[in-house]
Amino acid sequence: MHKIATFILPLALLAGCASQPEAQRPTPPVSPPKTAPVVRAPQPAVKPKAEPSYQAQGKASYYAARHHGRRTASGERLNNNALTAAHRELPFGTQVKVTNLSNERSVVVRITDRGPHGRGRLIDLSQAAARQLDMLRAGVAQVRVESLDD
Repeated sequence: MHKIATFILPLALLAGCASQPEAQRPTPPVSPPKTAPVVRAPQPAVKPKAEPSYQAQGKASYYAARHHGRRTASGERLNNNALTAAHRELPFGTQVKVTNLSNERSVVVRITDRGPHGRGRLIDLSQAAARQLDMLRAGVAQVRVESLDD
């Protein structure tokens, strides 16, 4: 038994010193052949549009003088001498024709603000627009609003 141990022990030590074969590295997956990238023509910037042929009737009021110079929801400053308006839904920049139904006077305004905040109102106009509709004295008028940006 002693002879066997003296024979096996050096063999075991010798086997422990032998170098290990290098571990096989996995081969990277073969990627599919590259195709030329799809080139698309540049698209023009899309401006949100008003609903096609938007028309509504309701009451219009106008901004009080104290609002002149304040920032609107679009970031512009309110200019009561410009032809602008506030509407709850139409996109900023939309051009609308507002017609006073009591005298058929009309004006084209640009939407620059959100509102009106008064109950039962459809649109808030700048004082210049209200003047053209001849509604300054009354303060409120029944109007028709039609989008011009289709």
